[in-house]
Amino acid sequence: MVRCKITVLKKMINRELVEEYSKLDLTEMCLGCHLFTLGEEFIVEDDNKIPEGFCSYAWTDILKDINAIMYGADYPWMKNPGLAISCCSDGLMPVIFKIEKMNS
Repeated sequence: MVRCKITVLKKMINRELVEEYSKLDLTEMCLGCHLFTLGEEFIVEDDNKIPEGFCSYAWTDILKDINAIMYGADYPWMKNPGLAISCCSDGLMPVIFKIEKMNS
């Protein structure tokens, strides 16, 4: 069985862009995306189904890296094999994820 772990590393908010372009209330969104918690972990198995509670937009954004890591890719710019850092494409509140291959 092929598996990988996704860990929420960082949540950011681009305050100046939220203020200029968004209807979001910065006081409510001061911690960034409300769907994830720092350090939260998700396990993906070889059926490649989106984990329960995972944002479908973020899933679509990072799926290429999930597949690459699950099936043997090693990015030469990373210190450790079987590891990728990826993010969702939300320009207002991006979330950074660590994707790592798990030993079966």
